[in-house]
Amino acid sequence: MVQKNNNIGFIGAGNMAEAIIKGLIKSGLYNPDQLAASDSDVDKLKLKARSYGIRTYDSNRELVQSCPIIVLSVKPQVLRGVLSEIAGHLTPGHLLISIAAGIPISLIQDLTGKDRPIIRVMPNTPALIQRGISALARGGSATEEDMNKARAIFNAVGKTVITDEKMMDAVTALSGSGPGFVFRIMEAFTQAGENLGFDRETSLMLVKQTFLGASHLADESDRPLARLREMVTSPGGTTAAGLAALDDKGISEVINSCTKAACDRSIELGKK
Repeated sequence: MVQKNNNIGFIGAGNMAEAIIKGLIKSGLYNPDQLAASDSDVDKLKLKARSYGIRTYDSNRELVQSCPIIVLSVKPQVLRGVLSEIAGHLTPGHLLISIAAGIPISLIQDLTGKDRPIIRVMPNTPALIQRGISALARGGSATEEDMNKARAIFNAVGKTVITDEKMMDAVTALSGSGPGFVFRIMEAFTQAGENLGFDRETSLMLVKQTFLGASHLADESDRPLARLREMVTSPGGTTAAGLAALDDKGISEVINSCTKAACDRSIELGKK
């Protein structure tokens, strides 16, 4: 069902904004003429207009004046400047949705000067194919209705969970940065396949389909991950030998260190 009187403006027209725009149009939740974007890159805006039929603006202020829902989809290091630019043009009726990693709601509140509805979201890159997971945290004067609007937007590019803002750095580490960690592990598996004698193309196909199939099986099964693992692991078999090698190398400690480092960095970014 197409949403009425809820035009969405994206400040920043990068990959994540494009993923959300694509998902909203594909889902039928919004028509292209209900979506708009602004960006400092004029060529990027022209491309988005041609590709999706959305409205574009050279000015962030003009975009804000035409859309009651604003998605802040710029890089964290430029968000402060954007907020200072648009603060005087925001009304009490505006809903701000920020996907800037590491930027707390309190900072957005301070820079826009009023108690207004703000929702902080951490999506991830599989949103590009409508397979993302987004965590949402409510702040300011955001209502349950505001949260419902935000969830509808991000459900169009995957699934959503609701969390307290204090968990956002952990979300960033686990699911925001997570695809990068998974891709790195897939690279290692592909190289291992080559070491075993496969050509790179064959090894990559085997790895991609294995990860894809395992992910879908975990998603669609009601069995816990440990049980799914046990179903593949015969006593004294090949999987058992491989798992023993992983445990011997400290796989759990490596993953814990990886996610903690990402979480710590998210905290640091929020302080800058």
